Amino acid sequence: MSIDYKTEIKRLKDKLDVTVVGHFYQRDDVFEMADITGDSLELAHKCKADDSEWIVFCGVGFMGQSVKIVAPEKKVLMPKLSDCSMARMIDDSYFDESVEYMVSHGVAKEDILPITYINSDASIKAKVGAMGGMVCTSSNAFKIISKGLESGKKILFVPDRCLGQNFANAMGLKSCVIGEGECNPKEADIICFNGFCAVHQLFTLKDIEFYRERYPDIKIIVHPECDPSIVDASDFSGSTSQIIAYVKELDDSQKVAVGTEYNLVNRMRPNGNTFVLSSTKPECPTMNETTLKDLYETLKSIEDGEPINMIEVDADVAKYANLALERMLKVK
Repeated sequence: MSIDYKTEIKRLKDKLDVTVVGHFYQRDDVFEMADITGDSLELAHKCKADDSEWIVFCGVGFMGQSVKIVAPEKKVLMPKLSDCSMARMIDDSYFDESVEYMVSHGVAKEDILPITYINSDASIKAKVGAMGGMVCTSSNAFKIISKGLESGKKILFVPDRCLGQNFANAMGLKSCVIGEGECNPKEADIICFNGFCAVHQLFTLKDIEFYRERYPDIKIIVHPECDPSIVDASDFSGSTSQIIAYVKELDDSQKVAVGTEYNLVNRMRPNGNTFVLSSTKPECPTMNETTLKDLYETLKSIEDGEPINMIEVDADVAKYANLALERMLKVK
């Protein structure tokens, strides 16, 4: 006998003391089941303020970790233990090697201020926190980097090179990428780890040229995880939430081509004036791993008293990772 997953999920949500959380990039059928939706750090804080005993987070690993870090009392489960490919590009050893690279090129360790993008494992956030650094998001990176520069230290930005380069360009600063060409930390303001989002690398200048030729008045809107050349050629660049807000303010007749994850773009406006800025489908494979079946089975495991995929973060890791998050939140 087949299971009507949507009906069963609704039954379990009504029965259990649980909140289902869905990131903007989740597939539509899963996204529709969420009680709370949003971007990564935004969701962590909404979860902290939520009264439910259980949080079932539909997203990728670092997001579930973020909830556990800011709200350790919560019981956090994930229907799929999927990892963000960008977050996986850096681990403790790669972080330490990046610090050692800067030291070997004449920058004292005490003169390095690390900043990590929210899209990173808890262990990296902890490394950053232990060195006095901060976390940032794509919406507040400008503010966090500006605050970091007040220290007079060199910024080590991990793991997304594009985000680091794009904000350096916007601020008139010099950046370099470790392992890409000549990177002299003494001559740069922001030294970037060589990580990236595979989805946001799909957007090309040819895509932009195609839409500008076809629709001369179109607005090109992209995420700052895109390559700097793409950001420079766009009309607006911003975080997921900022992109949504920007598009919402436009007239419905305004045509836009958006360079970010497919599921979000596909839901933005149903009037046919919103296009995906890509010749291929820019779908995040790990975000799309979570299915209705996974969500049902996770909720059912709570009902059965045998919860699966519980998120735990080592106490020391959580302590220092939370320091990095708290420093970010104190920046006004």
